[in-house]
Amino acid sequence: MDLMSYTNFKALSFEELCQRLCENKNTLLIYHSRPDADAIGSAFALRELLSMMGINTICACSDEVPDRLTFMTEDVQGSALLDDLATGHERVISLDSASPAQLGELFDRLHKDIDIMIDHHAKGTVYADNYIRPDASATAEIIFDVAEWLLENGKIPYIPHKVYSCIYTAISSDTGCFKYANTTPRTHMYAAKLIEAGVDTADVNHRLFEAKTLKQIKAEGEAARRLSVYEKGRIACVSFPYSAKFSLGLSDQNLETIIDIPRSLAGVEIAFSVRQPEDKGFFRVSMRSNSDFDVSAVCSLFGGGGHARAAGCSIEARGIDEAEKMIISAISKLDK
Repeated sequence: MDLMSYTNFKALSFEELCQRLCENKNTLLIYHSRPDADAIGSAFALRELLSMMGINTICACSDEVPDRLTFMTEDVQGSALLDDLATGHERVISLDSASPAQLGELFDRLHKDIDIMIDHHAKGTVYADNYIRPDASATAEIIFDVAEWLLENGKIPYIPHKVYSCIYTAISSDTGCFKYANTTPRTHMYAAKLIEAGVDTADVNHRLFEAKTLKQIKAEGEAARRLSVYEKGRIACVSFPYSAKFSLGLSDQNLETIIDIPRSLAGVEIAFSVRQPEDKGFFRVSMRSNSDFDVSAVCSLFGGGGHARAAGCSIEARGIDEAEKMIISAISKLDK
C-alpha cells in the first residue's frame, strides 16, 4: 500500500525530526527483524549520536545481530534482544522498518510506545509520526544528515569515527557496494565524505561482500542445486525448506545470501527466495528485481514492503511449494 494513503500520523520535516531527537528522554531504538547492515548501522550510529548528547539510549531487535555484522556493535552493546535489556524507555524510535510486520514481535509489544519512524522505503505501512525519504539509498543517509545537523547546531562537539563507519557500512550494503539502481549522485557524495573521514572502506566491503563462512558457502551451493526458473528464465527462485537447513546444520544467518543465486543468473529479471525457518507453515520471502518490475508491490500484498528493486515479506502456506506458487501467482497478477 502506498504511504500517501495513511494520514493518522504526522509526516515530520527534517528540522522537526532533529528537534525531537534532541529531547532528553530515555530512548529505545528498534529496527526490523533479520536485521541487515542498514538497520543495524543506522540504529547504532544514532545511538552514538544521542549518547553524545547525554541521552540514555539502547538498541533492540527481535533477532540478534548476525555474526558477520557484529563488527559494528562490538564494544558498544552486547545483546540486542529486548528481554536481555533493562530498558525503562520513555520513547521508542524505529529505523529502517517500513511496516509493522518487519518489526516482528517488537511491534506487538511496543506499538503503543513508538513515537517516531525513520525510514527510506517507498512503500509500507506508516505506524508512527515519521520522517521517510524514499530518495535516500539507505536509512543511514538520513542519519548522516542528522549527524551533520547536530554538529552544525552545536548539539555535539564532533562526529565520532564509529558513526562514520556504521553509516558507510549501511550505505554500501544497501547499494550492493554502489552497484544497485538506488545509488544516486548524492550517495557517492556521502561516500566521499565518509572516506575523507577515515573509514576503512576496503575492510568494510571485504566483510560485507567477500568474507563468507563455510556454512554460508554450503548454503549457496544447496541453493544453486534448488534453483528453479519460470517464463523461459525471466523469473528465478530458490526454495529452501527447513529439512535442508536442518540436514546441513545451517542457521538462518547462513541463508542470508541465497537470494544472490537466482538474482545472478543471466537473463533473470525477477528473483526471489523462499525460506522455511522452522518445521511450520511459515515462510520468509526475499525478492530482487533486475528490471523495472516493482517487487515491493508483490511483497506489500503479503504485509511486507521495501524498494522497487529489493523487498521482503512473510507468508503462511501449507508447504514451501505452495508458498513458491503464491509468489509466482502474485507476480503474474502484477506483471501486466
